[in-house]
Amino acid sequence: MPKKDIEGLLADSFKELALEKPIEKITIREITDRAGVIRVTFYNHFQDKYELIEWILRKEVMVPVQILWSNQMMDEALTFLFTTILRNKEFYMHVSRLEGQNSFEDMVRKCFGEAVTQYLKTFARGRQKHPWLTQERAGEFCAMALSYVLIAWIRSGMHEPPEEMAEIYRFMTTHSMMDLTEEV
Repeated sequence: MPKKDIEGLLADSFKELALEKPIEKITIREITDRAGVIRVTFYNHFQDKYELIEWILRKEVMVPVQILWSNQMMDEALTFLFTTILRNKEFYMHVSRLEGQNSFEDMVRKCFGEAVTQYLKTFARGRQKHPWLTQERAGEFCAMALSYVLIAWIRSGMHEPPEEMAEIYRFMTTHSMMDLTEEV
């Protein structure tokens, strides 16, 4: 079976288990048993279940978002991001509870940070106005803001529609604190 198929099979197995029990209690054996593969197969693809969660986030969310970004479709990318998370609401509600060393928030920030930094490296016009404000720092800032909005939305139950959340993120990152005093 091709590598992509095995990874997808393990991801599907893990996502099913995540709906049944706390993430922390899911074992590699349970994931592989449900997927119908041997344990060593898991370790040929992932170090642990947390790397698998990050793979799911990258595959389901970040790869399509980056494709949209690369085509300068920023609004569509943000809407897609929130829509995909909402479509898998129960799974993301469970993983959003991960705290500490393997927190979901850190995974989100890392994935978004890499993606935004790559976007800036591709499309930045090269007129760095402030030496301290590097592409990496700008990417990290955008990733922190996006991960905050996303995690807060997930944890609050995802009641607002994806289009509204995309607009909220866009507004918050394009306006000053003074502008926010008019809106909140």
